[in-house]
Amino acid sequence: QVQLVESGGGLVQAGGSLRLSCAASGRTFSNYAVGWFRQAPGKEREFVSAMITWSPGNTYYANYVKGRFTISRDNAKNLVFLQMNSLKPEDTAVYYCAARVGSVSFSLNDYNYWGQGTQVTVSS
Repeated sequence: QVQLVESGGGLVQAGGSLRLSCAASGRTFSNYAVGWFRQAPGKEREFVSAMITWSPGNTYYANYVKGRFTISRDNAKNLVFLQMNSLKPEDTAVYYCAARVGSVSFSLNDYNYWGQGTQVTVSS
């Protein structure tokens, strides 16, 4: 069992950067896969990035964020980060972190634990 809380969202101009954090309690991230998803108003929740916490080299990104976003973790502090650079207005969404036991998944239906989300707004 794990509880997740996202933070780090805010308002930023296009081209700027934000770093989102996902803090876990109850259990550590050491035996979990963790993913980031986002949902814009009127749109379905979509995959952004994921990693296997025990293997930091195994990272995955949606095509539209490759080269701009970086997922990382600090297992000792039970934290997963999403560094977002070169932000675009179309990145505006509520960003959620999610966790599941085992291998990484690109489907939100495979994740058992979810945070409440943090708002990211990118102005033109």
